[in-house]
Amino acid sequence: MTEDAFRDRLRFLRNERKISAREMSLDLGQNESYINKIETGKCSTSVGSFLKICDYLNIQPKDFFNESVQNTKTKDADILDFFHKLSSRQSEYILALLQDLTEE
Repeated sequence: MTEDAFRDRLRFLRNERKISAREMSLDLGQNESYINKIETGKCSTSVGSFLKICDYLNIQPKDFFNESVQNTKTKDADILDFFHKLSSRQSEYILALLQDLTEE
């Protein structure tokens, strides 16, 4: 896969999930323009960064390059998305509830 194809695929997968480049960059703990720079060819990624991007997109690295794989967002990813939208108080409550459930 060429660098252009990699950048196009990253943009496709990100847009398919309706994630802005800024949001993804910040979620990955990077500068807000990080993903934009990758997609425009202004910087490249390391293997470690590629693996983090795949994990963030909830896609296996081998599937990143498989154009027949589109939105692989699972119920687990939907739950994580929901959890990230909660307030800290709501998150703490749910975590405490889950801990109580696992202790029984």
